[in-house]
Order: sequence, then structure tokens, then C-alpha cells
Amino acid sequence: ALSVPFPSPLEADIARGSLAPDVEPHREVVQKEFTVNGSVLAVHWRAEDSRLLRTSIINFLDQLSLVMRTMQRFGPPVPR
Repeated sequence: ALSVPFPSPLEADIARGSLAPDVEPHREVVQKEFTVNGSVLAVHWRAEDSRLLRTSIINFLDQLSLVMRTMQRFGPPVPR
């Protein structure tokens, strides 16, 4: 499991929305669940194979880094 704090609940929800659609290539042995609690994005993995789990986490962290850099580059979101 991993918890990622964001400056606001809106940014945590945007990150979840950006990251959740990615389907695991080996979804039969690696499952990923996202939840947002306040301004914290929580990710929980379940896996049968440690190598595939490691690959999933590394890929997630790469994608998370891109999402965070994009949000920083364009500034805080404007609430609707």
C-alpha cells in the first residue's frame, strides 16, 4: 500500500482519475485499488508474483511523477 498526500482533495481526485484508468497488463495476478480520503490518494496492490508487483509499482510511480509534474506545471486546479 502507498499513501500520497496532495495539497488539496481536488488534486488527489484528479490524480486518481488520471492514474486509475490504466489497466494492469497482468490483471489476473496483480490488482490495484485506488481510494481518496481528503487530500490523500491511497493505492493498494495485491499480487501473486513479486516480480510483477515490483513492475506494477515502478510503472505506477513513473506515471504518478508525470501527473504531479503536470499539475505543478499548470498550477492548482480551479474548482468548478
